[in-house]
Amino acid sequence: IYLVAESKCSYIIKMEPWPENATLYQQLKGEQILLSDNAASLAVQAFLQMCNLPIKVVCRANAEYMSPSGKVPFIHVGNQVVSELGPIVQFVKAKGHSLSDGLGEVQKAEMKAYMELVNNMLLTAELYLQWCDEATVGEITHARYGSPYPWPLNHILAYQKQWEVKRKMKAIGWGKKTLDQVLEDVDQCCQALSQRLGTQPYFFNKQPTELDALVFGHLYTILTTQLTNDELSEKVKNYSNLLAFCRRIEQHYFEDRGKGRLS
Repeated sequence: IYLVAESKCSYIIKMEPWPENATLYQQLKGEQILLSDNAASLAVQAFLQMCNLPIKVVCRANAEYMSPSGKVPFIHVGNQVVSELGPIVQFVKAKGHSLSDGLGEVQKAEMKAYMELVNNMLLTAELYLQWCDEATVGEITHARYGSPYPWPLNHILAYQKQWEVKRKMKAIGWGKKTLDQVLEDVDQCCQALSQRLGTQPYFFNKQPTELDALVFGHLYTILTTQLTNDELSEKVKNYSNLLAFCRRIEQHYFEDRGKGRLS
């Protein structure tokens, strides 16, 4: 019974065309959103652009609390609400749009491995910098994260989030890392990505996949986000092919489609 119901549900999702009013929700762009959430949102936007699916970006102060998973971004398509890149890729695939269908099984496994690398290294480094580096926390994170809320709620929510992230860092063995060690991890991740990309336009040659969208979201955001110093962005700038890769995607999927420069 469940299998029949599930296949019926998938069939209904696929039958419904992509609506013109599909919406992506994220936090307030100018004064609230943090590096990691901005990167995640840009990755989803890039993925949908690569699939040629229109999406309207809506900024809400409470986007994190509106999301079914408590994470941003999330999309509202018809009567479906889906959050985060992985589930959004699966949802879009159920609607008949896929960037990685042309890859062989070995390539798909490789793509997933590199996506894990980005999430385990770049995303974790962004979270570490935001919530564990005292200078960044004091000068940027607390003020931005709590900006939509009145005192004392702004401080309470920021400290609560910081406690959550620090607990996660401790659980994955990042609790006692120094900033230099984290930056070294970022450099190793960029080196691996740079070697895999080589001279190709995209990671799997001429057509982008969700890996390209994910890498672009993180690298572009790192390059264009002002932090207390340039140490993080300098790690990315060491790799000219990664810089060219970011520029290529920005130009082709945002500027050429009338969306203007992202920064």
